[in-house]
Amino acid sequence: MTSALPPFEIHLRASAERTEQLLSTLLGDVSLDDEITRPGHLIAAMRYGTLNGGKRLRPFLVQESAALFDGSPTAAARIGAALECLHSYSLIHDDLPAMDDDDLRRGKPTVHKAFNEATAILAGDSLLTYAFDIIGAPETVLEDDRKVQVMLALARAAGIGGMAGGQALDLAAETTVPDEKGIVTLQAMKTGALLRFACEMGPVIAGASHEDRKRMRRFGEIIGLAFQIADDVLDITSDAETMGKATGKDAGRGKATLVGLHGLDWAERRLDQLVSEAVATLSPYGEKAATLIATARYVANRTH
Repeated sequence: MTSALPPFEIHLRASAERTEQLLSTLLGDVSLDDEITRPGHLIAAMRYGTLNGGKRLRPFLVQESAALFDGSPTAAARIGAALECLHSYSLIHDDLPAMDDDDLRRGKPTVHKAFNEATAILAGDSLLTYAFDIIGAPETVLEDDRKVQVMLALARAAGIGGMAGGQALDLAAETTVPDEKGIVTLQAMKTGALLRFACEMGPVIAGASHEDRKRMRRFGEIIGLAFQIADDVLDITSDAETMGKATGKDAGRGKATLVGLHGLDWAERRLDQLVSEAVATLSPYGEKAATLIATARYVANRTH
């Protein structure tokens, strides 16, 4: 029951529900201006791959980082929804047989299993492009120069030098095992780039200083590394029923991870260090940063 959850998790869940409602509206059947039509089977696949629960951590970070600087909550919500569309695209494509070849995502068959591979590819393509549509739309009320900054940052975080490039490095790592520096690089790209974007956009939405943006970017990098280490720990220690997806796949494919290199005891110590770094990074903002600090602790200590 929600009432039994800690206050932070109640707040996170409420935010996730609001994001889910916004995404459901955005992924409706009615065509927008200049759209000819929205094919029903494509929208169904997009909704299936997006409206499937989840913690909605990335939109939450956009919204909370914007709130830290008194940025527009409406703009933050829409940019968070755009980010979640892009994130959902990445999961749909990562699950494909040519990529990570997964049959289960959040406890349900993956999109290519529930529909077919071609539809899954097109659903991912559509979610990727729709993310930029959402940001650029008039309903996202934000100064044009800030919209450009958001779009450019998202393109860089998602593309060649970010998430997509990180996935390419991850696939290559199945045959050529990277060293520790290589592991850090690919994980910062594949997992960390979108989390960094989420934290860094708060100051952009609010028109805060360059120093604030730099500080929040660093906080996002810390969150991204903590998220990946915690994920690697859970891949070893948890099970498919708890995680809603296959576990033990990294070891099965011979993929190198920081946890695999250094062990679970190291991971626990490193996660504690990262939480301390997160707290120190946000210390100039005092109590106003309490929710983001709680987020760092939640990411480091999550159980699913």
